[in-house]
Amino acid sequence: MRDKRGKFVELATNRVSRTIKHIRLIGNLSNRSAYEYSDEDVKKIAKTLQRELDLMKLRFAGGNQSDDGEFIL
Repeated sequence: MRDKRGKFVELATNRVSRTIKHIRLIGNLSNRSAYEYSDEDVKKIAKTLQRELDLMKLRFAGGNQSDDGEFIL
């Protein structure tokens, strides 16, 4: 059985790496020759991602707030 620290490090490494990859894929949507989007679309995406980061930090600080809402553009 893995110790708690080892399990945390393994899971955090994998999850953060996957998240970075997915954020970069979202950034690929900025190619205007392939996609059409508005400034409002970009603001909504950025606001949603920032809100999730803020909630994650709050949980690490001892809060237990969670938002299981699904993102819809």
